[in-house]
Amino acid sequence: MARPLPSQGREDMVGSKGVIKKVEFVRIITKALYSLGYERSGAVLEEESGIPLHSSAVDIFRKQVLEGNWDESVITLQKIGLDDENILKSASFLILEQKFLELLGKNRVMEALDTLRSDITPLSINKRRVHELSCCVISPSQHMLLGFASLEIETSSARMRLLEELQKLLPPSIMIPERRLENLVEQALRVQREACYFHNSLESCFTLYTDHQCGKDQLPSHTTQVLREHHDEVWFLQFSNQGKYLASSSIDRSAIIWEVREDGELTLKHKLSGHLKPVLMVAWSPDDSQLLTCGMEEVVRRWDVQSGECLHVYEKNGLGLISCGWFPDGKELFSGVTDRTICFWDMDGKELDSWKGQRTSKTSDVAVTKDGRHMISLCRETVILLLDRETKTERLIEEEQIITSFSLSKDDKFLLINLINQEIHLWNIKDDPKLVTRYIGHKRSRFLIRSCFGGTEQAFIASGSEDSQVYIWHRSTGDLIQALPGHSGTVNCVSWNPSNPHMLASASDDHTIRIWGLNRVNLKRKEVYSNGTVHLCNGNIK
Repeated sequence: MARPLPSQGREDMVGSKGVIKKVEFVRIITKALYSLGYERSGAVLEEESGIPLHSSAVDIFRKQVLEGNWDESVITLQKIGLDDENILKSASFLILEQKFLELLGKNRVMEALDTLRSDITPLSINKRRVHELSCCVISPSQHMLLGFASLEIETSSARMRLLEELQKLLPPSIMIPERRLENLVEQALRVQREACYFHNSLESCFTLYTDHQCGKDQLPSHTTQVLREHHDEVWFLQFSNQGKYLASSSIDRSAIIWEVREDGELTLKHKLSGHLKPVLMVAWSPDDSQLLTCGMEEVVRRWDVQSGECLHVYEKNGLGLISCGWFPDGKELFSGVTDRTICFWDMDGKELDSWKGQRTSKTSDVAVTKDGRHMISLCRETVILLLDRETKTERLIEEEQIITSFSLSKDDKFLLINLINQEIHLWNIKDDPKLVTRYIGHKRSRFLIRSCFGGTEQAFIASGSEDSQVYIWHRSTGDLIQALPGHSGTVNCVSWNPSNPHMLASASDDHTIRIWGLNRVNLKRKEVYSNGTVHLCNGNIK
């Protein structure tokens, strides 16, 4: 038994700021020791500090609950200092409910029924639950439907769960919640993480020995590879959903699938040939097993990623396709059409639907949220349409300047919009669209420039630029962090690896793709030339 703490006129405080109450601090540490299984250490701390974890009444109460002395525990509950009558009734209800279930599990039906009638019902709370319990008496087979795992309850674990529920219900000054110390530490780490301006770590857990702080060196700012397989301007590139592959497309009428090895090096997996015009863009299937490529006002081709085989060609007579994408189920796809409609296809090329009217613009981006419910398209030069496919309701994002491209965040809550006036705007589209942040600094006067979200929790924004640099901004503040030189032509598109926040790719008019990583001392630049196979597509449906 811990000895009483001597009165000192005021409660002792600990810590350099003098804001931590010593009694609470010690009790929480003691609770953590017991939770970790260090029973003797917890008891020694109680004895040495003179600060008991619980009052004697609470200790008795806990013992009675764990031993199943239900009636005695209800009586003791009245003595532990509860002022709120509602909490007292709710706690009593939980205890008596456990008593009822254990009696029923032992087939002592009459005693269980008496507990329900004489003890539980008079509390006059949670009438729906009382009805559910009565159903268990009338028809024990109903217990599975009502959320009871089994009436043959494993007694010790059920009572421990009951104690945890009581701890959530009772004031923390009476019974300290489970894992309180761990929760406090996790909160402190979360605050440090949120305050870390350059946070871009691969680590999911942080050390407790020092305060967490990332430096600018955690951002991909060093060229680790230059990929030179394309023979003309590289217009588009995108990492696969799992980050294992990178796909690129070029004015040279080809697309390339690059494989990201475990050591971070990219190697050519397949060169995809068959388009008769420059390849505008690519789109990965949800499971990364297939890839779509869209020729400029031409056709969309579907490829098998592993074999490099062209599986299907999608086209509309007399019209060209200008964009492509997948629905979340991976069984349907869509494309923008030169007549400003959006066409929907099944995998075999059957046209399922076509949205008429001004649904897209000449330079069209189209996106679908991961739940498949909302479709986003550039319907006019300065307007983006957000369409709810279920309710058919429409919302609009209206910009003052011409929109050149946009991209959707991983959580589907934000839209990144590139404008003709050399600005990038971040919009919150969760409810009514709201402009959140503006990013400036990059150059754009003639060409289509694309930007992307990236880094840990997509905390950064990257963009190409006509001055041959890659620009990186802090997403929440809009601050320009870095401008990365290296390319010798316009940087048309950037893509951040979703699985590796330290890997960024950029596509340029200089015919190259640059892979950006951390600036490691002994990291050597590597230039990758063709070491794969070329796959031709004859347009046959397979």
